[in-house]
Amino acid sequence: MHAVGSPAPLERSQLERAATMLARAFDADPLYTALFPEPDERRRLLSLLWGGVLRYSARYGVVLVAPEVVGVSAWLAPGAMRITVWRQVRSGLALPRAVMRFPREARRRTLACLSYLDRLGDQIMGERRCWYLWALGVDPSMRRHGIGSSLVAPILDRADREGLPCYLETFERGDVAFYDRLGFQVVHAGAMPREDVPVWTMLREPDASAP
Repeated sequence: MHAVGSPAPLERSQLERAATMLARAFDADPLYTALFPEPDERRRLLSLLWGGVLRYSARYGVVLVAPEVVGVSAWLAPGAMRITVWRQVRSGLALPRAVMRFPREARRRTLACLSYLDRLGDQIMGERRCWYLWALGVDPSMRRHGIGSSLVAPILDRADREGLPCYLETFERGDVAFYDRLGFQVVHAGAMPREDVPVWTMLREPDASAP
């Protein structure tokens, strides 16, 4: 059993390594195998995508990394879940620059998915403030060592202290049980339009008994 060290905020020097690790972590995810069917291309495009997500999340939320960058969680802070043009500009256009490097069809499908998830979040959360877990990934060689739980615990504790919910989407049926153990509940189950990929949105209400 590997010992799990405490997560720490992402450092700029770790960004490329973290994006590459997330590409490995999500390589078999149903959404990304649908968006990017060719395996070699998928790793490359996922590295670009997660690099943009991490830069955006670091600007408008919190990115935590496990020791040796074997796991990453990327959160958007309350009030910042909606991806706006102004926020993209202030984050250096990191996310749109990444997606614009995709081949045309992959770019179109990715933008459609991001738009759908943005609308779905609006429908479910409305104007309610929350912590949004945009990404949680652990290197495939290091799973089942408690790293994923350690990467979300600091923000779950913070959300409890602030009296705020946490929100996420997942496309892996097995992940639903994992998040359920952390206090999340499914609030919507459906499928991504035109991709035939299931999507579960989950919400964790704050623990009123937290100190």
